[in-house]
Amino acid sequence: MSDTVPFAFNCEGGLVLNRSTFIMQPGQALELTNFEPDIEGGYRRINGFQPYVQQIVPEDANSSEPVIMVALFSNYVLAARGRNIYSSASNQLSQRVLSSTAMTGSGIVSVNSTTSFSSSGTIQINSEIFTYTGVTATSFTGVTRATSSTTAATHADNSIVSETWTVRDSGRTGASKYNFERFNFDGTDKIVIVDGANAPTVFNASLSVTDISDSAVSGSKFVASFKNHMFYAGKSTTPQEVVFSVPFDEDDFSSGSGAGSIKVDDTITGLKVFRDDLFIFCENRIFKLSGSSSSNFAVTAVTRDIGCVNGFTIQEFAGDLIFLGPDGLRTIAGTARIGDVELGTISSNVQSLFKDNLIDSANFDSIVIPDKTQYRIFFSKDRTEKSSIGVICVLKGTGFEFSTLKGIKPACTDTVLQNGEIIPIHGGFDGFVYRQDIGNSFNGSLIGAKYRSPDLTFGDPGIRKYIQRVNVNYAPESTIDADLFVRYDYEAAGSPRPDAYPLDSTNVAGIYGNTTYGSAVYGGPSQPIVRKSVEGSGFAVALRVEDGENDTAPYSLKGFQMEYQVGTRR
Repeated sequence: MSDTVPFAFNCEGGLVLNRSTFIMQPGQALELTNFEPDIEGGYRRINGFQPYVQQIVPEDANSSEPVIMVALFSNYVLAARGRNIYSSASNQLSQRVLSSTAMTGSGIVSVNSTTSFSSSGTIQINSEIFTYTGVTATSFTGVTRATSSTTAATHADNSIVSETWTVRDSGRTGASKYNFERFNFDGTDKIVIVDGANAPTVFNASLSVTDISDSAVSGSKFVASFKNHMFYAGKSTTPQEVVFSVPFDEDDFSSGSGAGSIKVDDTITGLKVFRDDLFIFCENRIFKLSGSSSSNFAVTAVTRDIGCVNGFTIQEFAGDLIFLGPDGLRTIAGTARIGDVELGTISSNVQSLFKDNLIDSANFDSIVIPDKTQYRIFFSKDRTEKSSIGVICVLKGTGFEFSTLKGIKPACTDTVLQNGEIIPIHGGFDGFVYRQDIGNSFNGSLIGAKYRSPDLTFGDPGIRKYIQRVNVNYAPESTIDADLFVRYDYEAAGSPRPDAYPLDSTNVAGIYGNTTYGSAVYGGPSQPIVRKSVEGSGFAVALRVEDGENDTAPYSLKGFQMEYQVGTRR
């Protein structure tokens, strides 16, 4: 046999489904499920999701009603289900609560903030219910625990604390999935919501409600604030019309004072402000509205050949607008020439995923996680949450990398920056509101993650390779439990299939606040290289990593090195 030859590659390039394995780059992936392309390099096992409000949003007519709006506003959580809109408050424990701590009317529960909570009432931490009679800025006072037949339990710091839902608006007959816009025209923060059937509704910071009853906008599906006017669109009776208010008043449509309307020649599917223009997305066309007032508003066509199939997929993402077109994800990117626009398709690497699911695009939703330059689109349709899929898109450098999601099924979404923290949330089909990108499970269910490399021939598919060792470079965030598989010759029948090689966090540096005492090695590497002696030979070799048999923290696969000896030519 020849000398041992090393072959190393970084994990980069993301999921690629549109190329032959012969021309894929080694660091790309043939399978990448519940891993996210990491902006710090490699592929990171994603975090999970957990309840953001412990209590279910009350049902209206039946228990199968999904949450059709969720929005974070003025430190409240707003949610719509059935014909009603509710509010709650949510925060986190700043000190753990022990099961042995007695609270019989004078207890104290410490949290990061009590802003937006009622001055007295009921809160829930995990499955335990507490009552309280007063609040300070960071605590509930006069607390009685284990009420409503619940049991005292230990609750870790950072556990979610939430209050019961309060009805804020009702009687919204026929409401469909909501759109909303946060704005401030008069020094007061407000949010306007539309549902495609009823009058638009405005909440101020104290959640006082005002309906906009003008018939010109009643039943609108889309809303956007642009140049101090409020724009409404999507009425079933006038699907090609955009109506805008007078300046600085979302509820005044006097034409002599700066209000008006604009028509386009296609059915509108969404509105989105980007830089100095309002983009009007339609089924088959895209327009942009420029100008600063009714006297100079002007509409021009961006394209008359491509449209947006679902307005809930439109997001501002990494300095662009991203949306779902009939051929996959596309962007509208401002170029160096002011006022110029460039349309581009970005999802060709995973085009087959969109082609297979586009028939159900009316049910899709999306969310952005800005600090990861990450966009997620969810193919929410008639399947269980466990089998529901989606796509992660990450901007890395000047290109996009992709992976797939499995096990998250949002009915509606929102993301805000609150007190310096990115909070992505979604409303579920089960009536609960969840926070994404947190924890190590999907609300208690294990996260099944899979990575598979291309079939690697090391430049010559006709030479047999005897694989001696695989070196794995990865970055754990705490203890992990994953398995490495080595597969040969395109996993054909009769090809060698060695047993799994375990990956664990032995000799990993402890991370303060994330590592269990005694489970890490002082001075160990934070990005260890795990050396695994392996068995088997073949003309092509592929590596797989699978995770999901235990509840463990995320980790990033950074790269691999294989050591092999050259055999005979077939």
